[in-house]
Amino acid sequence: MTRFTVNNQPVAYHMDPDTPLLWALRDASNLTGTKYGCGTGDCGACTVEIDGSAVQSCQVTIGAIEGAFVTTIEGLSRDRSNPLQQAMIANNVSQCGFCMPGIIMAASVLLKNNPSPDDKDIEKAITNLCRCGIYPRLTDAIKRAGAIMRGDERIAPSARPGIDAFQAAKSVPALSDRQ
Repeated sequence: MTRFTVNNQPVAYHMDPDTPLLWALRDASNLTGTKYGCGTGDCGACTVEIDGSAVQSCQVTIGAIEGAFVTTIEGLSRDRSNPLQQAMIANNVSQCGFCMPGIIMAASVLLKNNPSPDDKDIEKAITNLCRCGIYPRLTDAIKRAGAIMRGDERIAPSARPGIDAFQAAKSVPALSDRQ
């Protein structure tokens, strides 16, 4: 049995210690925000924070991180109140969104260590691949998140996703009223 902490919750995995962390998170803990991209550690889609470092979870086994503290995208904030999530939304960074959890986790580690990164700092820290080409907006959003963290800027948190079922029902004509 392998034990460590995931998103501030102690976990014990009854899995082979050689299981990649990615699959323990996705399959055993149902934390599917961490994405499988390449399986070789090159794309960064599976990036999580382990003990303060950005790590590709496909490249580390659960046995290797016994006693560690792991944070996934789900652990940043469930209500989008994290400054990085606010800046990503405000700057319309995401396109397809597949790479975003890994990028956000890498950027989160960067901003914890350096809340005022310049372009070179960001380029060095964010090695994740994005096929949509979001990099210019991403760089601006990371700088903006740093400003929010420093208290230099404030963004109102975005609304939670979804549609209010009551409001949606009022806007749809009854079947008898349809032509």
